[in-house]
Amino acid sequence: MVCLIALIHAVGVVTITRMLGLEAHKPRAHGVDLSAIMLSAIMALSLFLLHFIEIALFAIFYMGVGAILRFEEALFFSASAYATLGQPDVAFPEHWRLVGAIEGLIGFLMIGWSTGVFINDMTKLLRGSSQG
Repeated sequence: MVCLIALIHAVGVVTITRMLGLEAHKPRAHGVDLSAIMLSAIMALSLFLLHFIEIALFAIFYMGVGAILRFEEALFFSASAYATLGQPDVAFPEHWRLVGAIEGLIGFLMIGWSTGVFINDMTKLLRGSSQG
């Protein structure tokens, strides 16, 4: 799961950055205007969707192995673990606890990765107009 999530995140981040035209070799300066605000919002929502997909995959995994039977509970547990909020009040088998902890670690890394990409891309976007 860790490898799958890292791969999905890498593909997702690169795809989002390229779709918005923010890759390093092709900066598009916008300054602080409506297009910069829209690009920022679209990027933030796209990253949120990417994280939601990763959380849902863990939820499906938990259901697939029989650790949690209902999707809503699996999704709630997964989101709590991924966002490192701690273990929610959901019945979770003791022998799967380590997987929940590992999800917390990968979630922490993926959120940090997204934060770094978001800050880097938004810095390029906003500084580009002041350099021209």
